Amino acid sequence: MTGSPASPASPAIVTLDVEQARARLSELTVIDVRTAGEYASGHLPGALNIPLDQVKRALPEIQHAAGRGAVLMVCASGNRSAQACRLLAEHGVPAATLAGGTGGWTAAGHAVDRPAACATRATWSMERQVRLTAGTLVLLGLALGLLVHPAFLILSAGIAGGLVFSALTDTCGMAVVLGRLPHNRPRAADLDAARAALRAR
Repeated sequence: MTGSPASPASPAIVTLDVEQARARLSELTVIDVRTAGEYASGHLPGALNIPLDQVKRALPEIQHAAGRGAVLMVCASGNRSAQACRLLAEHGVPAATLAGGTGGWTAAGHAVDRPAACATRATWSMERQVRLTAGTLVLLGLALGLLVHPAFLILSAGIAGGLVFSALTDTCGMAVVLGRLPHNRPRAADLDAARAALRAR
C-alpha cells in the first residue's frame, strides 16, 4: 500500500547578520515590522514601516518589491521579522530577517534614523511594553488576592501560564493585544505611503 505523500517542509528562513545587512543596505528593501511608535523611536536607514499585523494587507506591494530585489524584514530583536518571513514564504515571497533586529544593529554601533519631525510619537519597544503589562497584572493579582479575595490570585497564575506558553510557542498574545492600542497603530496615511514606496521600487 502506498503511503500518502509527505507534506512539503516549511522553507528555511534566510537570516542576515548585522554586518551582512550593513554591507548590502543600499541594495535591500528594508521593511520594519514593529509598531509605528517603535519605528519612530529609531529605525534602519531607509526602512519602511509595515507593522506585522499589516504585512498580509501589503502583500502585493511586498511581492512587487521582492521581484525587483532582496527584501529584509526587521523588528526589535528578530522574532517578529522571522514571523513576517514565514508569512511571506507561505505566499511564495522570499525575504530575509535581520539577526538581532534593530537592537543588534544599534549595539554594533550603527546609526538609525530618528526623524526630527514625526507625527507618530516614539514609544517603548513591544518587549518592554509586554514586560510592564505582565508585571503590573501579576502585582495587581497578588495585591487583590491578599487584600480582597484569594480568587484574584488566578490573575497572577494566568499571566505566569501565559508567559510560559509564550516561551514554548515563540508567540505572544499580549503583544498582539498591545499592538492594537492607539499609540501603537500606524496612521492610515503613513501605511499608504509605505505601500506606495514599495510599489515604486
